[in-house]
Amino acid sequence: MWSGEEQGIFGSRGYVKKTFADPADMKLLPAHEKFSAYFNVDNGSGKIRGVYLQGNEAMRNIFMQWLAPFNDLGAKTLTIDNTGGTDHLSFDAVGLPGFQFIQDPLEYDARNHHSNMDVYDHLQEEDLKQAATIVAAFVYDAAMRDQKLPRKELPQPRPAGQRGF
Repeated sequence: MWSGEEQGIFGSRGYVKKTFADPADMKLLPAHEKFSAYFNVDNGSGKIRGVYLQGNEAMRNIFMQWLAPFNDLGAKTLTIDNTGGTDHLSFDAVGLPGFQFIQDPLEYDARNHHSNMDVYDHLQEEDLKQAATIVAAFVYDAAMRDQKLPRKELPQPRPAGQRGF
């Protein structure tokens, strides 16, 4: 959905700054109030095993319920930890719920990743079906809630160069 993720998450940073808030001054734009959640899958093939809560403990019971139908597919891990380097960080940086799914890494750090060998033949069809099903369910569950997902405390402004991601 974004360009420039590998070069510093430039695409999502620009979108968030234009649409929701600039982390440098944290002046919230009207769309910030209407936003519920951003879900990110970054590792290509590889089964989803759970979700990084990004330090948002209020999400644990909600995500536990949402993952329950997929426990038999191996998706049951919730960690309060943050993972870095993906587009969900742009949303989290302005106080919006942004989450990265935990995935099997497969060949993520292998020779073919991000090379001319990183081609369709390396996709794992069953893993992609499992991941697509879980992501679709999370998006649906978030959309059907009567309230937006719980948010962490709004971050303090961070001038450029002090964003922490």
